[in-house]
Amino acid sequence: MELNGVQREFIKRKLEILSKSQFRSKFKLNEKDYNYLKEKGLQKIEEHAKDFIQQRLAPKNIKNDGKQTPMRGHPVFVAQHATATCCRGCLYKWYHIPKNRELLPKEKNFVLALIMEWLNKNYKLK
Repeated sequence: MELNGVQREFIKRKLEILSKSQFRSKFKLNEKDYNYLKEKGLQKIEEHAKDFIQQRLAPKNIKNDGKQTPMRGHPVFVAQHATATCCRGCLYKWYHIPKNRELLPKEKNFVLALIMEWLNKNYKLK
């Protein structure tokens, strides 16, 4: 996903703020996550992220909001918790994206960009 300079800087600042959160900063990729990233590649992981966003975050009404994203089991899940993009409650709290309506395309792209930037940064740290 291509970002312009302003978007990239905004995401960088958001990730810095999130890294100072005691809860959000606890989320780290484990060995299984690194192996999965290496095996699948970031392009495939981005496809997974798009699917998870569309299925678990984008709908207007989510029955189990706040519980729809597992804490582990896929690198995208870890990234979602680290970036506060795991549920509509967190999207509202951290980014002021309203609940009870479908996510707009630009909001889905923003969530995807946050997740992928976090994954890129943390995958390269290994």
